Amino acid sequence: MRGISKSLAVLATASFLAMTGFSSNATAQFGLKKVKVSVTNVSRQILSPVVVASHESTVAIFEVGVAASPELASLAEDAIFAALQSKLEMTDGVGDVGVIFGTGGPIMPGETASVEIEAFGLYRNISVVSMLVTTNDAFAAINGVRAPNIGKGSHYAVAYDAGSEANTESCDHIPGPPCGNPNVRVTAGAEGFVHVHPGIRGDGDVSLSSDWRNPVARVTVERVK
Repeated sequence: MRGISKSLAVLATASFLAMTGFSSNATAQFGLKKVKVSVTNVSRQILSPVVVASHESTVAIFEVGVAASPELASLAEDAIFAALQSKLEMTDGVGDVGVIFGTGGPIMPGETASVEIEAFGLYRNISVVSMLVTTNDAFAAINGVRAPNIGKGSHYAVAYDAGSEANTESCDHIPGPPCGNPNVRVTAGAEGFVHVHPGIRGDGDVSLSSDWRNPVARVTVERVK
């Protein structure tokens, strides 16, 4: 989070509450609050480390029917999350950004992993993005669900196609197991826009054992402070 804008927002809220007669306890209730975001991999794919952000309702990491940003494409193609993380940290309307790592880095089928991020005031919308690593450019995502005031809520992420690469299903073009070929782009034949991924066809090197039926992940957002 950008420290200056965050501090100004908190100070402005505190000043408003003081002028209107709210107690210090009430001020605390409007201060920094955290949520625990947990991702459970319910697919047969391996999920890359997950980028998580709290943000205003006007912010969207992607839009269906529109071309993916270069940063989202990098994540969807090669599980490179740092560029998207950095972009979000510098984006107006984003409150906090974190990354969820599994036990070994990626999140394996059946595994659950979590991170805590700040989500308060206008920054109450939560988005998550992760690559399905045995694909050309598939990613799992939740695009702006509301964090709860109390308790927790569960949401289901489907797989999207970034549309930035052709779905060759060739190991020559896929970074994850069993292929291991990152940073190889095949743009000829790419759709050019984000859409719901149709799944593995089985006409390349990728086995149908890596296919999925949506949803691919369960995302739980729990208020912890």
